[in-house]
Amino acid sequence: MKQPAVGINPKLLKWARETSGYSIEQVASALKKKPESIIAWEAGTELPTYMQLEKLAYQLYKRPMALFFFPEPPDETQPSKSFRTLPKNEIDELNSDTLITLRKARAMQLALYELTDGANTTTKCIFRDVKFGLSDDIRQKATEVREYLQIPLNDQLAWKDARQALNKWREATENVGIFVFKSALKQKEISGFCLLDEKFPIIYLNNSSAQTRQIFSLFHELAHILLGENGVTKTGVDYVKSLKGHYKTIEIFCNAFAAEFLVPTEDFIKFKHYDFYNDYKVGELADRYNVSLEVILRKALDAHLVDQDHYELKSREWASHANKKSKSCGGGDYYRTKATYLGAKFINLAFGKYYQRHITREQLADYLNVKARNVDYLDPLNVFRKSA
Repeated sequence: MKQPAVGINPKLLKWARETSGYSIEQVASALKKKPESIIAWEAGTELPTYMQLEKLAYQLYKRPMALFFFPEPPDETQPSKSFRTLPKNEIDELNSDTLITLRKARAMQLALYELTDGANTTTKCIFRDVKFGLSDDIRQKATEVREYLQIPLNDQLAWKDARQALNKWREATENVGIFVFKSALKQKEISGFCLLDEKFPIIYLNNSSAQTRQIFSLFHELAHILLGENGVTKTGVDYVKSLKGHYKTIEIFCNAFAAEFLVPTEDFIKFKHYDFYNDYKVGELADRYNVSLEVILRKALDAHLVDQDHYELKSREWASHANKKSKSCGGGDYYRTKATYLGAKFINLAFGKYYQRHITREQLADYLNVKARNVDYLDPLNVFRKSA
């Protein structure tokens, strides 16, 4: 359609681009236009066609087309306010895909309020009952959280692989009031983030990360929530080293909590005779706890069983290898992948409201972000089997 989009608000075009993390050059490239055209659209001296506006709205900015006819931008919490514990340069480095996923995460929190009439009815809510402080004893807090989740170490050690462990940990976390969602983030160095809320704090995991990395990120983000701080988990030893002051203190605490929770020192120390300079022996313990090689080596470093140089060398080597083979773990079934991203608890909640006739099929489709004719593919009876 060549007809110009008369009536659009040019400052909404600029706002949508900037809040989605796109440069003028990136938008111009996506639309096969010159940067001067995008500048003219945002200045109001030229108009995009309806077809171009549609591509901007749905493919790039992930916004409804009607938004661009509003008199003012909607009131949204920007990342700089959500993630006060991140330095400005880290906020600026969040790419468009990550920013859009953050926006989706806030939408999921609103959906939870709508589906529950504003009440988190989980019997036990860990974010209300357990609080962290940066001066707390990490071993004591790890024990407290494990007892709260009611998963003793022996149960964890009995899980056959990281896939089962991730599913079990996710279920346990959701059972204590925190919904866990997934997305295949293109920004590979980000393995997860969390958003606080009075009733519905949520955790997002990068499904493109290895499952052992997702497990670690889950508990890193849980520590952020129990500290009362939104957070973004980034991979690599160099990331934490680059931080300063309060930012660094928080990340060190959350990393230490996740490592201690997943690999309790009291149990780990039984293996102090292991050769931790041998990757095979490190791998044996990683398989025992269903964690990454890096987590085991970090525990060895803290116990003075390896030196700092070896730890950093191997951590960078393993991270580089993981990045090269990193890909989404969803498989080829679109709806099974979507079910994995949304999680059984959220899908059961949405379908429960639908079967109780509290919401329409169209509203259910909106919550699940699928077309109304396809909601049956996400029915819990179809996608959550024992084999899942």
